[in-house]
Amino acid sequence: MKLTLRIAEPLKTRTACLVLGAFADRWHDPLLIELDRQLDGRLKEARRSGEFTGRANESLLLQPATLPARRILLVGLGQRSGAGLEQLRQAAGTAIGQLRGKRLAELSCALHLLDLPGTTPAARIEAVTEGLLLAGYRFDRYRTGDNRPKGAGPRSVTLLLARGANRPELEKALATAQVLARAVTLARDLVNEPGNIKSPAYLAEQAVAAAAEGGFLCTVLGRDELAREGCGALLGVAQGSVREPRLIVLEYQGGKTGVAPIALVGKGVVFDAGGISLKPAEKMDEMKMDMAGGAATIATCLAAALLKLPVNLVGVIPAVENLPSGSAIRPGDILTSLSGQTIEILNTDAEGRLILADALTYVRRFQPRLVVDIATLTGACIIALGHHASAVLGNDPALVKALRQAGEQTGERLWELPLWADYDQQINSDVADVKNTGGRPAGTITAAAFLQRFTKGLHWAHLDIAGTAWIDQARPCHPKGASGVGVRLLTGFLREQAHGKR
Repeated sequence: MKLTLRIAEPLKTRTACLVLGAFADRWHDPLLIELDRQLDGRLKEARRSGEFTGRANESLLLQPATLPARRILLVGLGQRSGAGLEQLRQAAGTAIGQLRGKRLAELSCALHLLDLPGTTPAARIEAVTEGLLLAGYRFDRYRTGDNRPKGAGPRSVTLLLARGANRPELEKALATAQVLARAVTLARDLVNEPGNIKSPAYLAEQAVAAAAEGGFLCTVLGRDELAREGCGALLGVAQGSVREPRLIVLEYQGGKTGVAPIALVGKGVVFDAGGISLKPAEKMDEMKMDMAGGAATIATCLAAALLKLPVNLVGVIPAVENLPSGSAIRPGDILTSLSGQTIEILNTDAEGRLILADALTYVRRFQPRLVVDIATLTGACIIALGHHASAVLGNDPALVKALRQAGEQTGERLWELPLWADYDQQINSDVADVKNTGGRPAGTITAAAFLQRFTKGLHWAHLDIAGTAWIDQARPCHPKGASGVGVRLLTGFLREQAHGKR
């Protein structure tokens, strides 16, 4: 989708379709008043009948005979008093969804011209552009011939600007949003890729390609190097599969030399059958998404590099496949982690925390000032928060607060769960230093408590994206399947860090 900026009056713009926004509680907008006048009261009639009231993601398609635009698409944003940038993203995504299949080569969009409290024109341009591009995503590379989906969205979109707009600033916002969408697309593609293609080696190859695109460093450790390092927890998970593990290390140097980096650690289980503690067959196909944290880490590093953020960044992705076999680890086994701590295995399906334990230990050699890990870690997180928010836990309140603020700005919301010392008792082992599961109660918290054993001395936060990484029902900016969650959130966080905020 090609996006351009143009200074023009919306109702005088000749286009196949003009996209406008409306708040449910603000019908006196001058643009809507003039539109209603030219349509002989059509908007008042739609509002009176309940056909279109301005509710969030509600839409109304009109075909006016008196305007240069052949179609007008009105999209609702809900109450203006509670609206933010996420409502703009959703509205833009709704527009693309409504116009898909209309065979429109182009459209013009004025959503960002709405008077949205507490936002800047650049932020609105960025949000609308993200919504348009994220909604246009499809993963259809394996559909052939007549099975390829019909009704692609518009090939080009013109974002209309008011006279006197700061064009250079808005061009920069447009370019930023395009980079973010590129990064989210990479993460979604990696997660959607089927398990027969997506081995740990494949994930490493894609990381190498991303590093080449962004101009940063990628180092890949294989089984022998991991054994020499002493990554016993990671290798324990990997030993059930014939596909050899990888540890992917990304290094982006955008800040001053010698400044301690921010570290991201992303879980990379390319397929998770649960090991000997085998998962149920139902929906096991979705477990190709168990590397969504790793995908988000690779994509965030790419975004940071393409945006030339003035930060130093390290990304570590432990990549394995968790399968049952004659060589797989068993419940009751004891592994020795890279940290030297021993781990009693009670459930081989609690494998993500094992590979993260070694990755969190490995990242210490970079002496990071902050560490954030991101993982599809626990089904308990879905029970706690559903599919609308990710969990955040950590040992640094300021870091947790900064991540939550980034989540609010990007629409990838986080909810903090407690990490009190009381929960440590659930993961104490009688035969090892720690056990890899504390049972069903507080499963998300005890998983984080386990990780915390490997983060002493680090400023650390943990993001559990189990409920947000995969979407069963399409949303305005998210098709079914991989959401790409974490990329915009972490990039937003890094942008704030680059400005010295925390």
